[in-house]
Amino acid sequence: MIIVSGLSGSGKSTALHTLEDLGCFCTDNLPPELLSDWAAQALRNHQYAAVCVDARSAESPQLLAQDLQRRMEQNHRWKLLFIDSTDRALQRRFSTVRRRHPFAPNTNIPEAITRERKALAPLREQADRVLDSSELNPYELADLVEQFWMAHEQTEHKSQQLFTSLVSFSYQRGLPESADMVIDIRFLPNPHYETDMAQLTGQDAEVATFLHGFSQTNTALEQIQQWLTTVRPQMVTERKHHFTLAIGCSGGRHRSVYMVEQLAQWMRQQSEWLPLNVRHRELGLQRTMTTTNNEG
Repeated sequence: MIIVSGLSGSGKSTALHTLEDLGCFCTDNLPPELLSDWAAQALRNHQYAAVCVDARSAESPQLLAQDLQRRMEQNHRWKLLFIDSTDRALQRRFSTVRRRHPFAPNTNIPEAITRERKALAPLREQADRVLDSSELNPYELADLVEQFWMAHEQTEHKSQQLFTSLVSFSYQRGLPESADMVIDIRFLPNPHYETDMAQLTGQDAEVATFLHGFSQTNTALEQIQQWLTTVRPQMVTERKHHFTLAIGCSGGRHRSVYMVEQLAQWMRQQSEWLPLNVRHRELGLQRTMTTTNNEG
C-alpha cells in the first residue's frame, strides 16, 4: 500500500501513473475519510495498491499526517512517498499552464506555495522517501518512483536491497536536494581549461585520460570506494532502502561526470550495488543499471 502525497505541481500524477504501470491499483485524490474502506477493498482484490492524497483532500493536514502515521505503525506494508520541488520550479511550472493552484483562489502563486508547503510539512517529515522533482523531467521522476517501488516490493519477498543513485552536478546551480552525501572534487585539475576539452565531458575518452593521469584523481577514487565499502553494510543493517551520493565540481560537466562514471563502473562489477541509477544533472542524462551485463 503506497500513499503518494506532495506539493501541487511537483509530479504526484506522474508518480501515480508510474505505479499504475508497475501493476498497482491506483486512485487519485481520495478523501482521507474513505482511506480505510478503500484500502481494505483494494488490497482484497489486488496485491499492490497506491493512492494519492494531498492537502485538498483533508479537512486538516495535521490530522491526516497523524492518521497515516498510526496506520504505518500498525502495518509496515503502508509506505508514504512524498514528491517535493523548490518554490522556483513550482512557480515556473504554474506560469506555463492554465491550471490554478489549489491554494491560490485569492492570493498569488508564491504565497499559495508557501501555504501549501507549511500545511504538508507533517506529511513530508514522516515520508518513507522524499523525491525532489525540481530538476527532473517526467521520465527521470518515473525512474526514481520505480526504484522506490522495487525496493519495497522486493523487501517483502527477498533480502534487503539498497538502491543507490549517483549524481554529478555543478556547484553553480546548487546542491541536489535529494543527496544523502555530497563530495566536492573541485580540487582536481580542471579539463575545462585545457585545449580542445572545454566542449567535451567526463564521458569522453580524452577527459578520462587527462584526469586519470593525476595521482590525486586515483587516490580520491580509491578513498571513495573504500568509504562506500565500509558504510554499505551499515546502511543495510539500518534498513535504509535508498542512498544518493552526489559528486560536484565547478561546471558539472568534466570532473564530477568522470568520477561518477568511474564509480558506476566499479559498482557495476559488484552485484550488491545493483540496481544503480546514474544521473548527470547538468548534462540532462540518466540511466539505470539493473544487471552486471546491462550498460543502462
